[in-house]
Amino acid sequence: MDFSIKAVGDCAVKVQFLQDVTPQLNRKIKIFCNRITELNIGSAVEIVPAYNSVTIYYQPFKITYRDIYNKLKLINIDDSSCKPEKQQLIKVPVVYGGEYGPDLQGVAEYNNLSVKEVIELHQKPDYLIYMLGFLPGFPYLGGLKTKLATPRMENPRRSVSAGSVGIAYKQTGIYPVESPGGWNIIGRTPLRLVNLTNQVHPFLFEAGDLVRFYEVDEVEFLEMEEAAAAGKYNAKLEILNRKGASANDQQANRS
Repeated sequence: MDFSIKAVGDCAVKVQFLQDVTPQLNRKIKIFCNRITELNIGSAVEIVPAYNSVTIYYQPFKITYRDIYNKLKLINIDDSSCKPEKQQLIKVPVVYGGEYGPDLQGVAEYNNLSVKEVIELHQKPDYLIYMLGFLPGFPYLGGLKTKLATPRMENPRRSVSAGSVGIAYKQTGIYPVESPGGWNIIGRTPLRLVNLTNQVHPFLFEAGDLVRFYEVDEVEFLEMEEAAAAGKYNAKLEILNRKGASANDQQANRS
């Protein structure tokens, strides 16, 4: 096994992978989660993937830790089974700067870049969602250009608007709901990241998805925001094949 298994309290098990955080490990974790589902552990309540671990919550009065341990240790995922599969690429519109991105200028100055260069660099990668956390539906995105790496704010804000796009060190992310936060806010998306009325897909993002940002102006942002609030605007999805080519383009129905 290239992972360890340990109890987390009396109703959870943590599988810790003994590898550095990489896109390949992220694929392995996604496959591992699928294998857990295939095992049909009826008492498993929730499977939570993270950067280099998976936590399985279960009902201890229906199954023991030892039973789950024995099932998990039989899962074998070699490198050949971790080739890139089809991925969902989610296109995220962003209005940068101004009241929507109050820290854009600061990020530019910290990195000795122009505001235009920050926006262009932020839109270049297709970001891999390594995990959701901090807030329900908050995507931790890997792939930020090193030139944009900026420390967290020394004094976090008491309130950050839902949809705010931020940078903290070598990561970028999106606040799904209004909350306190210390990331540098460079823009905002009109997309709704959380919809608890959707019991199948309450969150727009899932670990293993890709995210691509694109710039919109304020007029477009306000139109999209109004449409999204009325349930008439969703993110655009592309299904990518193993070579990264687009297979199709559709409207997301997760939220």
